[in-house]
Parts: sequence; structure tokens; C-alpha cells
Amino acid sequence: MSLFERENFAISDMLEGETEFIPLLSSEDEEVMNAESIPEVLPVLPLRNTVLFPGVVIPITVGRDKSIKLIKDAYRDKSLIGVVAQKDMNVEEPGVEDLNVVGTVAHIIKILQMPDGNTTAIIQGKKRFSLIELVQSEPYFKAKVSQYAAIDKPKRGKEFNALIASLKDLSIQIIKQSPVIPSDAAFAIKNIESPVFLVNFVSSNLNIDIIDKQKLLEVSEFIQRAKMVLSALTKELQELELKNQIQSKVKFDLDKQQRDYFLNQQIRTIQEELGDAPGANDISELKQKAAKKKWSKAIEELFYKEMGKLQRMNPQSPDYSVQLNYLDFVAELPWNEFSKDNFNLKRAENILNRDHYGLEKVKERIIEHLAVIKLKNDLKAPILCLVGPPGVGKTSLGKSIARAIG
Repeated sequence: MSLFERENFAISDMLEGETEFIPLLSSEDEEVMNAESIPEVLPVLPLRNTVLFPGVVIPITVGRDKSIKLIKDAYRDKSLIGVVAQKDMNVEEPGVEDLNVVGTVAHIIKILQMPDGNTTAIIQGKKRFSLIELVQSEPYFKAKVSQYAAIDKPKRGKEFNALIASLKDLSIQIIKQSPVIPSDAAFAIKNIESPVFLVNFVSSNLNIDIIDKQKLLEVSEFIQRAKMVLSALTKELQELELKNQIQSKVKFDLDKQQRDYFLNQQIRTIQEELGDAPGANDISELKQKAAKKKWSKAIEELFYKEMGKLQRMNPQSPDYSVQLNYLDFVAELPWNEFSKDNFNLKRAENILNRDHYGLEKVKERIIEHLAVIKLKNDLKAPILCLVGPPGVGKTSLGKSIARAIG
């Protein structure tokens, strides 16, 4: 899921105007939020695959019975909750050992019952906290917590200003590059006043693992956290640009293939109208060769079937020449054409000696083989197999044998 490719910008539609809702935190709102204290004990809501950052509003789908009761009680009492990401999202019933130590205090803006029966809560992060110890397990977790020691008041200067400007610039570039991120996201980024909220907002929407998001949440020093976010943004932008380049190249190649196909089809149609269809000479020559063949009905049907495939092919296609060579080879074979064998062993020996110097054992074995065939008058004698590396004379021996027996 890419930057801002989430439900943050659809939440206002879900609320249907019934609740005052500010998705982007102003500097004044941030000051008020920072001045608020957090309770010593908080109900703890484990999240499978989400990390909540201070000031950020996100929708969460709640499925566990414990979690549903927790959010309903907190929403009814207008009390704060502690949101903590699980270490392993696959754990169905997490214990305190399955939870990260650092989480975010949150308040529930609204609870929605979705058409599919799921319960969705809209929550907003407040402050980070450290989980000290569990004090209650039923009906849901409650734990002692303390405010997380964080340095979120960085010293402003040239480096600070350049860092914030780079964060906004990279975020907007990613939004422009991605076809799935709404344009409202760029407007939202430009209008974020608080540097701390900017880093939290971008961190929440980064396309990184939950483990890496948790690491960002736990970084106490603002400049360090901002640099980590900037590094992640740079990597995401590079991946997005590479992805777009690949998609553009694939689209260009496909468009070119389609263009070439349509042009070839038009050329073929014009040539057919003029009586000069591409490949017509090849087909005509194959038909002439086929007409002279004395092959069986099965071979004839197969040949014309393969020739039909050739006619449907584009002559510019690489497969066309392969199919043409195959059919030409089939047409050149001597189907049902026989010659009278001449088993004159003396003549065969003379031809072998004239064509090949040495190879006495090989020539002797060939003469023996011909003698057996002559005596038995049966072509079912053992088959001779000539074995050896290229260039030792296997093919020329075969030609000599063919000449020797006619």
C-alpha cells in the first residue's frame, strides 16, 4: 500500500457530516493536545497490522469480542484508550508479551457498523506512551502507562527548514507519480502547519512494514525520526519511478506490437486485393510439391493442416519461417519412393575403400552387415549405429553405404 493510499481521505464521507472532524492537525490543536495529561491506567487495544501516530486519524476494523467491548465502553464513557501494535499480526489472542512496549493514546471519534457486519472505529492519536505493566485481562486489557519521553520540540534552523521542505516535496512527488492516490492528498500535505504532525502523518502512510513503522514511533528525537522518514520516502519514490518506467516501456512495446500487427494486416489485405498476397509463392510451391507426392491419406491430411496454419501466419513473424522450413522438409522426403537394393559386396567394399582411408574395423563391420542382409533377404537385421564426435565421418559413411547398395 503506497503513501496516502488508505482510507484517511474517505473518512469524512463515512462520518456523513454528523461529527466535527479535523483530519489535519493545526499547530494550535497540537499545543492543546500536548498540554493534555494521560491517565495512569488505560484500556489497551491491540492492533494487528496498524501503527497509530499522534495526531493522525485512521479507521480500524475491530473483530475480537474483547476489542469490540473495549471501544464501545470507551466511546460511551468518552474515555481515552491505549493503542498498541502486536509484534506478530498472526497471533489471534495476544498476551502482554505479544505487544510492543510503546503505543499511542487515542480517543474514539466514531463507531460505525459496516454493511458486512464488521465494526469500524475512527480513532485519533494523541500522545505516545510506554506500557509499564498489565493490571487487568478481562473483559479486556488495562495497563499502567507512562508518557513516552520524546523530544518533539526541535531547534529550528536551516537544516530543520530544509528537512521539512524535502519531506513535503518528496511526498507531493509520490502523490503525483501514483495514479491511485487522490489529488486531495497533495493539498493536505501543503496545508500541514505543524512539522511534528507532518512527520507523523507521512509516517502513518508510508509503504513500509509494520515493524519499521513501530521503530519510527519509538524514535524519541524528532530530527532523527524526520531523517528516517525522508530516507523511506526517497526509496519509495525511486521504486515508484522505476515501476512507472517499466509500465511505460511495456505499454510502448504493446502499442508498437499492436500497431505493427494492424499495419501488417492492412498490407496483407491490400496485397490480396492486388493478387499479390504475402507468402503466396511459398504456398504455391508447397502445393506443387505436395501434388507429386505418393503419401498416405493421414500424411496428406497432416500436411495440408499444417499448411493452413502457415497461411494464417504473418510472413513477418519468426514462426512463419520455422513452419515454412518444416513443411518444405516434409515435402522433400521420399514418401513411398523405393529403389532396388544392390548387395554386391565387392562393389560395396570398393566404394568404401575409395571414399574412406583407414577405418578398417568400421568398413569390415559394414560389409558383414550387408552380407547378413543379403543372405537372410530380410531387412529386419540389427540396425547399425555410428557413434563419434563431429567430423569423424559418420555422415560420409552413410552416403557411401547408400551409393554402395544403389
